[in-house]
Amino acid sequence: MIIGCCFICLFAVLINKVSLDVTVEAVFGGSVVLPCSSDEHDLKLQDIDVFWRGKDNAVIYNLIKGADSLDSQDQRYKNRAQTFPDEYKKGNFSIKLVNLTHTDAGKFICYITPSDEQETVQLIIKESTEQENHGPETQFNWWQILLICVFTSSVLVFPIAYFIFMRKKRTQAPI
Repeated sequence: MIIGCCFICLFAVLINKVSLDVTVEAVFGGSVVLPCSSDEHDLKLQDIDVFWRGKDNAVIYNLIKGADSLDSQDQRYKNRAQTFPDEYKKGNFSIKLVNLTHTDAGKFICYITPSDEQETVQLIIKESTEQENHGPETQFNWWQILLICVFTSSVLVFPIAYFIFMRKKRTQAPI
């Protein structure tokens, strides 16, 4: 019985940990805020380090002792990653990425020390609405509409033609 309770508690903790992962969608060329916050209250900025990492452990942004440290920032994120310094004391260490490209899609991890907190954010990049309306998918949609029209017409035209043909045949038959 005790082992069963321990298993249930462990399962609940693991589910809770997995549900902390966040998925964020953004538009190609736009910007997005990747969330990261600490559960700790009464934060002393001089004691906090925050490390944002991307694919291949690329350095997106570092906050060392509550101050920006961009010396080792990956070139792909230079002048594209922004933070919200006014939010640090509230435990909000989210970053904003601008001028998004398809290569930005993927998993980002935010590490907060010394509390050993970690948040994972999955970024999905979509095409903008304007590009979708002029892309190849639109041509496919027109083909679908054309096929539906042809099918609907044939469903209506063939029974009517059959009815007219049968009516003519009846009127021509000898009595």
